[in-house]
Amino acid sequence: MPTSSSGTGQRPRSRAAAGLPALTADCIVSAATALTAQRGLDNWTLRELARAVEAYPAVIYHHVGDRDAVVNAVVDRVVGLIELPDEGLPWQEWFTQLLAGLRAVLRTYPGCARRLALFGPSVKAATRTIDAGVGVLLAAGFGRESVLAYNLLLMTACQFVAMEDDRDGALALRIDNTEEYATYRERADLPGMAELGAAMHDLMGDPDLASGYYAQLYDYAVRRCLDGLAHRLDELHNPDSEG
Repeated sequence: MPTSSSGTGQRPRSRAAAGLPALTADCIVSAATALTAQRGLDNWTLRELARAVEAYPAVIYHHVGDRDAVVNAVVDRVVGLIELPDEGLPWQEWFTQLLAGLRAVLRTYPGCARRLALFGPSVKAATRTIDAGVGVLLAAGFGRESVLAYNLLLMTACQFVAMEDDRDGALALRIDNTEEYATYRERADLPGMAELGAAMHDLMGDPDLASGYYAQLYDYAVRRCLDGLAHRLDELHNPDSEG
């Protein structure tokens, strides 16, 4: 919060008088983005953001708006960090690279994936990625299904990252469940549970495997979605092969 004048208990007349830089909307959003990286999108308040920029909450309202407006601006800022792959890549490789980069960015800013899955970014923030991604699918031959295919891939990716974010906050429960599942690994009467139990037992015994589990699951989901879309593309190009 703004500091008082030396020993008088009175507020300085301006930020400049307090030796503080001018406050802008960009500075506020940058500070909110940093708080999101540290705590997650849902774990800071407008008062905490005001303290971070050494201002009063009313100043945040004046420059950006209420907390929801700040959150929207943070999500848009994060979306802008996603790098687009080389446009010359085949469509499946293009999306493989895009979604790998998307996960890396969203995991850096917990909570943004859930927000994107529920509401998406603003049109202004989304235009660059949508135009490129849908354009890649149009060029591949998906036609009027290009938008559906794009939404399938992006929504799947965001939902998996949101799940990963949420599970970070429930580590103890996740460990308890993993241990319980592992006890089923020798149940011949429940072969499905036995297979899952063996997988969970392997995770518990290998820290490297455990730490990379959700990245592997994410990659598997992305690749199987791409496989399904490749099959659909074949159907679109060869209608007689359907069924």
